[in-house]
Amino acid sequence: MPRTVLLHDRATILAALSGHRALHVYAIGDLDDFFFPYTSWFAREEAGEVRQIVLLYTGGTLPVVLAIAGDRVDELTALLRSMLPVLPRSFYLHVTPGAAAALENDYRLTSHGRHRKMALVEPGRLANVEPGRLANVEPGRLANVEPGRLANVQPSTAVALMPADREEVEAFYADAYPENWFDPRMLETERYVGVRVDGALASVAGVHVYSRAMRVAALGNVATMPAFRGRGLGAVVTAALCRRLLSECDTIGLNVHADNEAAIRLYQRLGFALVGDYEEYEVTTRRPD
Repeated sequence: MPRTVLLHDRATILAALSGHRALHVYAIGDLDDFFFPYTSWFAREEAGEVRQIVLLYTGGTLPVVLAIAGDRVDELTALLRSMLPVLPRSFYLHVTPGAAAALENDYRLTSHGRHRKMALVEPGRLANVEPGRLANVEPGRLANVEPGRLANVQPSTAVALMPADREEVEAFYADAYPENWFDPRMLETERYVGVRVDGALASVAGVHVYSRAMRVAALGNVATMPAFRGRGLGAVVTAALCRRLLSECDTIGLNVHADNEAAIRLYQRLGFALVGDYEEYEVTTRRPD
């Protein structure tokens, strides 16, 4: 008889997730000491076997629920339904398509669309960055930039961004990616990189999850200032970050909106491949106060 249990042992959780590391890269990364104190792990268990796992992460301003099942959507739906009494009143949800139906009677679900999970499978393609494409960029909103100076921008010119750069990075995202979710604490991982043009950040790539202990990383917060888009800077910073992570991680993944075809093509050119789809929702309770 299946039952819902709360898991505490990291080895047990890791064993259950390791069958598809690329699909569960976020959850595996959250087993790291940096994230683990903010996690709760719910499992559907049958005959001593962990069949499904749902992660509740409370380290940000809004709790996040990761409910990724692969091909066993019915089991995931049953697990989510059993968790209804303990789920937060509001949270952000990553879920395998179809399983969100378990919440519809108790919660309002605002869709943020279908997303794709990708993983780096051909790291040799990271060499496919064309810095020469940057030579004709127009300065746009960045003052005092000579377009020709961008011709030599390449992965080796990317610099690490540290906690001391927090204000600069936050100001960059306010201009380049205002709807972006950025946790300044992630700068402590020292796995954010940027390219500066005349001293100002022009493009940045970072991580949502990073764990040397678990040997995984999930890229995120990849953005370029509007004046520099379409010139390859996103590829430059992404390639630079991946090259750094390759010596530390066996699995490098990312999430991207299914409609963002330009980003998907960029990641494919750099050696990423699709590993699965999921949906994102903002979820708010229907229960009365």
